[in-house]
Amino acid sequence: MYQRHMNNKYGMFEWPDKGDFEDYYYEAVDKFWQDVYNIVNRLWFDRREQKQFIRIDSHDTWSMDNTLAPIILPMLKQLKETKHGSPFVDNADVPKELRLTKKQEKRYLEEAETDVKWHDRWDYVIGEMIWAFEQKCKDHWEEEYYGDYIEGKDGPLSGAFEWTDDEGRHAHQERMTNGFKLFGKYYESLWD
Repeated sequence: MYQRHMNNKYGMFEWPDKGDFEDYYYEAVDKFWQDVYNIVNRLWFDRREQKQFIRIDSHDTWSMDNTLAPIILPMLKQLKETKHGSPFVDNADVPKELRLTKKQEKRYLEEAETDVKWHDRWDYVIGEMIWAFEQKCKDHWEEEYYGDYIEGKDGPLSGAFEWTDDEGRHAHQERMTNGFKLFGKYYESLWD
């Protein structure tokens, strides 16, 4: 019986034969402690709510976008590295070379069949989110679009001007805004 109990509990092995009395004894002791463990688990651990230690001060909401960015960014990076799947991504959210053809889109909708660029589309979208949050974490990303004053030909500060790249700054801001839109659109797809 001891052999039977040990084999049932821990797998096949050459356990010594202890006789019927010892088998019943080991089974009874094992069952008793398992029952105690189950009761403690049910009463203590299963009824406890997960404690969340989140403290929000009033200054955290003054610029909440800047407060959240350093929290969201590493989570997005980890998700990209450890993801086990990819959600459906709309054609409008990716460059042309990653888009589904009409035939592929129809087949996906009918048969839920993926294509070879399925994961590439999600990688692109999550990459855009990461890029946007990286920019948000920078103190002054706009500075790369402004330059120092340049002296005029008639001496210091005569005709001095600061160069700006308004087109570049605008394109940069649009890409950031798109990354945040994608974050909102695919928020419920941020799972692993």
